[in-house]
Amino acid sequence: MYMNRVLLILIFLCIQPKAFSQKSKSDSLYILLSKEHIDSNRVNLMWKIAEVVSIYDPEKSLKIGRDALYLAKKIEYAEGQSRSLGILANIFIKLGNYPRALEFNIQKLQLEENKKNPKNMASVLMNIGVVYVFQEEYRKALPYYYQSDSLIEKYNIQEFKYNIALNLGDLYDRLGITDTAYSFYKKSLDIAFNLNNDYLIGVSMTGLGHIYRKQHKFQLSQNSYQKAIVNLQEAHDDDLLCEASLGLATLYQEMNENDSAAYYAKMARFIAEKDGFLPRHLDAANFLTDHYKKLKNTDSAFYYLNYVQNLNATINSKTRIRESQILSSNEQLRQIEIEENKRIAKLERHQQLQWLFIGIFIPGFFLLTLLMSKIRIHPRLIKILGVLSLLILFEYLLLLLHPYVTKLTNHTPVYEMLIFVSMAAILIPGHHRIEHWLIQRLTNNRPFNSGIRIKRKTMKLKKQD
Repeated sequence: MYMNRVLLILIFLCIQPKAFSQKSKSDSLYILLSKEHIDSNRVNLMWKIAEVVSIYDPEKSLKIGRDALYLAKKIEYAEGQSRSLGILANIFIKLGNYPRALEFNIQKLQLEENKKNPKNMASVLMNIGVVYVFQEEYRKALPYYYQSDSLIEKYNIQEFKYNIALNLGDLYDRLGITDTAYSFYKKSLDIAFNLNNDYLIGVSMTGLGHIYRKQHKFQLSQNSYQKAIVNLQEAHDDDLLCEASLGLATLYQEMNENDSAAYYAKMARFIAEKDGFLPRHLDAANFLTDHYKKLKNTDSAFYYLNYVQNLNATINSKTRIRESQILSSNEQLRQIEIEENKRIAKLERHQQLQWLFIGIFIPGFFLLTLLMSKIRIHPRLIKILGVLSLLILFEYLLLLLHPYVTKLTNHTPVYEMLIFVSMAAILIPGHHRIEHWLIQRLTNNRPFNSGIRIKRKTMKLKKQD
């Protein structure tokens, strides 16, 4: 019996019980989105909508979250990308699709490594550890938790100190390393007391109850569980309340207090059945089956054995539904990616055609300028055309090099400015030299002005004669 729910996930998912109020909130956000024209603001509204919609319709929220991610990538809005990736990861956790959740969290981690934001880095590292815990790959979770803990301590990120202590306590509890688990649970409890937060105290007390029981410190375990149950009841956290109650039932069974053990196990079963917590419900039913078998109470043992069988059938059905949801979500995401790839390919073709047009236009315009030098046109027009052709050429070069410069400088404005100023210092003198040569080439030996001047001089001489 472990703490299957990790507090960090609750904080990031913002789980609330009333789907109706969330539907109303999402409608309000949709109205704001329809009126918003600034892309970065649209991204923020979209990931917020995805977060709210995921509470009552996770599959629908996938499309919204993915659209937010694509738009954030398009406008190169790093914070929007990070937020969208985090929401998508949490949606897949809700769907039980842990490999996909891990994939999006790792993408978020790679993005945050470039941003160098300690708080965001600490949160995503912790979330990756959480996903590994859900997959029961505890050893893989450990280094991510410790990397997160290192950042939290180094940068004194107060709001994550409780989370990481609790998560590490939970992880070592799962690994069966009770001494280390105790030290982290105790640390989380001290933080909860400093925060004066009764709910967090109840969560930590549940963990300590498990550890004291495994260490055969029965009185301390009993006190911890009882304190946890009171606090969790006040906080209306029925899921963790089931765990604390069943933990206390297990303790009483080990202490041979059978009536108390049955009481708290039935309490856990009742709460789990009421709230639809199937895994908790099954744990409590299995406990009662084994409990009555040990007491040789055949009727009660047979009753709960049938009860467990029915529950297993329900859980197997739910598991098949969940597997179907995972397949459906993967296919939905694949279709979204196909549509986005088509859109990107269309955009790239459009851009390639524009580059091709510019590439053809520049030499064509330059050739036209040279041809016009053979026609009887005023030299000033030829000079203007020559200057325009050179300006277009140099602007084309700057446009061509700009993406490479931004990538090289990691979008740092100061470095971009220095590079472009250096380029201008080289290009401008070259521009003047080529411009001078071109104008001389186009206007050399022109009959237009010189013919007029010769004709005028001849007329003056005739008049003098």
